Amino acid sequence: MSNQNIDTLVEALSQLSVLDMAKLKSALEDKWGVKAAAAAAPMMMAAPAAGAAPAAESTEFKVTLEKSPDDKKISVIKVVREITGLGLKEAKDLVDGSPKVLKESCAKAEAEEISKKVAAAGGKVTLTGL
Repeated sequence: MSNQNIDTLVEALSQLSVLDMAKLKSALEDKWGVKAAAAAAPMMMAAPAAGAAPAAESTEFKVTLEKSPDDKKISVIKVVREITGLGLKEAKDLVDGSPKVLKESCAKAEAEEISKKVAAAGGKVTLTGL
């Protein structure tokens, strides 16, 4: 690969949002059959130093369905359908395959509302600040 191609690729990657970078990371892991956790750690450590800004509370959150008890699965599927707009089969597959992401990015208030709905149905979610 020539230096010009490398420079073009670096420039294109620099334009990606954090969410797009996460999707790219997942796609490359799937394609190559590897996990990039070790490579991601140094990159994450370098980011705060570059910005040198104080850590602020997250305003965007990723909502992940962690688990749902077998006796509460139908209630959780109903809530998942309401939240995601998925069909019955897709919602069931998501609940059966948990932990799965319900929302990639949403406001704090929406994330907390989703968490309350899933908890009321008997499921458990985690909120991850972006």
